[in-house]
Amino acid sequence: MTLRHHLETNGHGTETGHAPADGSGTPAVNRAECQGISEVLSRIGDKWTVLVVELLGSGPMRFNELRRLIGGISQKMLTTTLRNLERDGFVTRTVFPTIPPRVDYELTDLGRELQVPVRALGLWARQNIGRIGQARDRFDQAAQG
Repeated sequence: MTLRHHLETNGHGTETGHAPADGSGTPAVNRAECQGISEVLSRIGDKWTVLVVELLGSGPMRFNELRRLIGGISQKMLTTTLRNLERDGFVTRTVFPTIPPRVDYELTDLGRELQVPVRALGLWARQNIGRIGQARDRFDQAAQG
């Protein structure tokens, strides 16, 4: 479903009756709906979230294992990312009563659904990093002179 279709319907295929805001054929956008979409996209579009979801796609992992595999992420940032993913229902946190305590993080069903677009985004980024670098170089050169 495209964002436009989602906005033209109520997200379930039922027409909302929104009239075009300016006669352009684009429906008037429900602010609450836009805010909700924005909040979800800011969570799932964050670079650390993408990496964590991609890694957890291979199965449960411990905190330090995630941190080691990601590299360059602080303990505080990984903690915040995992807590936010848990709050939003993408990840579960399981504490095992061992000494020292063992904590595993695992994707929920919702998190596994999120893997599809996250993997596609990761693949796209890997395939296009060179082209993006070239575009940046051209832009920077043009801006300098």
